[in-house]
Amino acid sequence: QVQLVESGGGLVQAGGSLRLSCAASGFTLDYFAIGWFRQAPGKKREGVSCISSSDGSTYYVDSVKGRFTISRDNAKNTVFLQMNSLKPEDTAIYYCATVIPDCTVLGTADMEHGDWGQGTQVTVSS
Repeated sequence: QVQLVESGGGLVQAGGSLRLSCAASGFTLDYFAIGWFRQAPGKKREGVSCISSSDGSTYYVDSVKGRFTISRDNAKNTVFLQMNSLKPEDTAIYYCATVIPDCTVLGTADMEHGDWGQGTQVTVSS
């Protein structure tokens, strides 16, 4: 079964850190660009970060630049999102998905994506 499973969310105080994991099963993750997305209550899902399959280039939405770091461990078939200096506005359900055709279209109308997983809840208290 082809799927991505997110984990690592939780409740943290503002200024704290979390590391999210996106584990792939049923396919080899390093052949695909992988994106992290989030959806807060009442808001549209937004692309947060992406890591390319070709050269490991990384992309971030402006609101998380300098605070979040995306990485991949091909041996573990897993992509990570290290989140530091968390803010209450980072509170959301976080999802990972394959990004098609590549990270340059993250969050745009040209982006297609693989199936969504169940997500992992991140809650940042003030």
